[in-house]
Amino acid sequence: MPKIKTHKATVKRFKKTGKNNLTQRKAGQDHFNSHESGNTTRQKRKDISVDKTFAKTVKILTPYNYN
Repeated sequence: MPKIKTHKATVKRFKKTGKNNLTQRKAGQDHFNSHESGNTTRQKRKDISVDKTFAKTVKILTPYNYN
């Protein structure tokens, strides 16, 4: 049986933590941030954890990175 291809864009966006949870960066950090308050900008610097149901989808797309 052939190997399953890894979805490389997914590997770049999600990271596995020590307890096998997934984290990702918050969205909306690229541009047009000057009108936002400083509090909003600081909150966007933190990583967020991925929902457990969505994590299953990520694990399917990256079979060799998250086992």
